[in-house]
Amino acid sequence: MVLITLSCVPPTKFKSLQSEVQTCEEENESLKAENERLNVDVRETRAKLVAIENRLLKIGKDTLRWKNELNATQNRYNQLDRDYQDLYEANQVLIKGSGAEIRRLMEDLQEAQKDMQIQQKELEVRRRELEQMQSELKGRNERLAELEEILNEQEMTVSALKKTVSDALMGFENQGLTVTQKNGKVYVSLDEQLLFRSGSTIVDQKGITALKNLAGVLEKNPDITIMIEGHTDDVPVKTGSAYKDNWDLSVLRATEVVRILLEDSRIDPVRITTAGRSQFQPVDQAKTPEARQKNRRTEIILAPKLDELYKLIEGS
Repeated sequence: MVLITLSCVPPTKFKSLQSEVQTCEEENESLKAENERLNVDVRETRAKLVAIENRLLKIGKDTLRWKNELNATQNRYNQLDRDYQDLYEANQVLIKGSGAEIRRLMEDLQEAQKDMQIQQKELEVRRRELEQMQSELKGRNERLAELEEILNEQEMTVSALKKTVSDALMGFENQGLTVTQKNGKVYVSLDEQLLFRSGSTIVDQKGITALKNLAGVLEKNPDITIMIEGHTDDVPVKTGSAYKDNWDLSVLRATEVVRILLEDSRIDPVRITTAGRSQFQPVDQAKTPEARQKNRRTEIILAPKLDELYKLIEGS
């Protein structure tokens, strides 16, 4: 049957279809690479935050150690000063004594003066080092405060976005749509029954309405990035289907959602990334019909831009 069908397709159209399939595969690989890069960015960001906190802890310990050493140096200096005064007074008492004794006392006095000068220089070095450590600690604390403020602002932004999205999609949350917040992002998950018929990439009218409502929210939040992921179950596509495999189906469904969001809207396409996950990120590992129905979904992942956060971390 497939051979008969292919024989009816003109060679030009067949090559065009091959080119489109290759383009989709290349775009899919590019999206996978972009997703990996974003995951690496997030892990690097968290690693840098941990490194900053560890460095602040070390600076605090070093500051305490320097203070203790400064106090010890100050005590040594005070003791030397007292010794010097004692030697000086003894020298005055014995000034009329023997020349040898006077010379010995003068040598002791000169040696004490040298020790005092050395200790005084060391004390000054310690003071400068402590001032530098305190200045660095102050700068680190200020940067950490800025970082925490940015993270808190972004968390508030995400929470406000979730509420806005939930309000806009309130009528659909019991019809195959959920809105959740995790890892600093808002996840809008739409079941297959809300968007697509089985094996189809054509969005149902009810799904179009939900997507248009979501598009209205996204228009008013231009600083939010948008990732659209298509997911399928683990059942292979039927032989003779218009889709090569579940990868193909998941990608085409994701791009169809993009078209609806962009249609008659002011959303900048640069904000949008699409990805086809096929069957490889299930929400339920079971092999039951109910589990497979959960896995057939489209997820729209909304996240604030992290440019300001990355600049602050790189500056540290």
